[in-house]
Amino acid sequence: MLTLVRVHLPSDIPIVGCELTPYILLQRPSDNSFITHDVPESSPIDRYYIRHKWYRIQSDKKVAVCSIHPLEQATLQCLGCLKAKVPALKSYHCSSRCFSDAWQHHRVLHDRPATAANENNGTEEEELFGRLGSAPVYPTAEKTSGEIWFEVGRSKTYTPTVDDIGHVLKFECVAVDAETKLPVGHAKAILTSRVIPAPTPTPRRLIPVDGIDMTSHLDLDGHTASSGTFTVLSYNILAEVYATTESYSYCPSWALSWSYRKQNLLREIVGYHADIICLQEVSNGTAHTVDGCATFFRRERFSHVKKYEVEFNKAAHSLTDALITNNPGLSRKTCLNRLLKDNVALIAVLEAKFNNHGTDAKRQLLCVANTHVHVNQDLKDVKLWQVHTLLKGLEKIAASADIPMLVCGDFNSVPGSAPHALLAMGKVEQMHPDLTIDPLGIVHPPAKLSHQLPLVSAYSSFARSRAPGLEQQRMRTDLTTNEPLFTYCTRDFICTVDYIFYTGNLMDWLLVSANSLSLESLLELLDEESLRKDTALPSPEWSSDHIALLAEFRCNSRARR
Repeated sequence: MLTLVRVHLPSDIPIVGCELTPYILLQRPSDNSFITHDVPESSPIDRYYIRHKWYRIQSDKKVAVCSIHPLEQATLQCLGCLKAKVPALKSYHCSSRCFSDAWQHHRVLHDRPATAANENNGTEEEELFGRLGSAPVYPTAEKTSGEIWFEVGRSKTYTPTVDDIGHVLKFECVAVDAETKLPVGHAKAILTSRVIPAPTPTPRRLIPVDGIDMTSHLDLDGHTASSGTFTVLSYNILAEVYATTESYSYCPSWALSWSYRKQNLLREIVGYHADIICLQEVSNGTAHTVDGCATFFRRERFSHVKKYEVEFNKAAHSLTDALITNNPGLSRKTCLNRLLKDNVALIAVLEAKFNNHGTDAKRQLLCVANTHVHVNQDLKDVKLWQVHTLLKGLEKIAASADIPMLVCGDFNSVPGSAPHALLAMGKVEQMHPDLTIDPLGIVHPPAKLSHQLPLVSAYSSFARSRAPGLEQQRMRTDLTTNEPLFTYCTRDFICTVDYIFYTGNLMDWLLVSANSLSLESLLELLDEESLRKDTALPSPEWSSDHIALLAEFRCNSRARR
């Protein structure tokens, strides 16, 4: 018969909405080999299959847990939340200090209408995750050693619901004879700790760049469709392979697990209701694609016209051939060792399905570039070359079609660096310090480092605008560079490396040019103090070491004559 050798959970801390998948090691009787894949009743092995069951203990006292520190038991509840009809899970705190520290962000919940705080009908989140209310009801319960275990699942995996919060779960599996349907051998069982609610990220507002106050939290449902604008999100989601306890020892291990981060990131991303989404560090589970880029768009708002995949490694081979031709003393191996870094860019040409310029307007196209530039700060020449290569490709597209452009991504380049200067200013000064590192001569002469795209950094608008109502956002920008104080924040390092550039006018809030984009709104920036309550990013609240950037634009197309 099949022998159960080992059963364990990657994390013994179950979280609402995050699937639990036990690791089960089996040994086959025929050849004593080991297997780890599932053996369902429909596909038995050697006449045996594995039966799984999940239980929730019903005899223990349900424990309220802290909304800020979910591993801690709650000792107080905010009465203001009860009056404002805020979901009870968000009202608990483990201490008066916890409540006091969280008050600045907690009080925002009281300002939201009760309908907004409790809405969960027909939303995209519900379609994606399903309701996290009651679990399926099974007719059996077991009593062992004075404890009553209520059956909640009969599959290998189980996703805790809000009904499980504060309770312990038990997973049990046993080998079953496929003919008699009777268990054989000993069952294996493991217990979890008490189920905790998923931490809820602080809502972020969409701030109009004209300074008009918008007190409601981000809700773009119906907003873009009625106004003729569109939104674009850029987000480095932190690849699974990088999210290790060695790199982020300050973050709880359960909050670093991909099963948790996947659900938390999806909730955050879906909650932004963006029309175009540009993600970086997208992986398919192999070590060769951790720096992948993925671009998504709403089919009801855009249609796909063309796609360009920019693989910098292919460009590196062509560049190496040219370098060796001009300098036979260079080694091909030396060149490729420096240039081959597996970074990519993805360019999508889309056509807008909405029209805010009348029936005689010409076809509205949009070019969206999404990239992740190499991270090593010792390879400044390679980073600059990658950005320059992308921009020259975009120039070719611009020459073939008069088309607005968005350039999004993690450029791993701080404001004032050569790549940032090239993007924002269209050129790199000859005496720029980054140009001193160029062993292969790939960024010289500096005169070639230029482009003609009128790119503007979207988030620089907070610093440049003098409109009232933007004081808080201006405080979160560096007035010497006009960029955010940070888009990346770990315990030991904080900086800005993520950007959304667009083709506009440097005075775009005063002057509108044809065939460009007008910036309407920006997702508010986070303040460092609020992030430091969990030491840094990633955290149970935010599942990446970067913050998401989102901008709302309007196309300014010239009508057909």
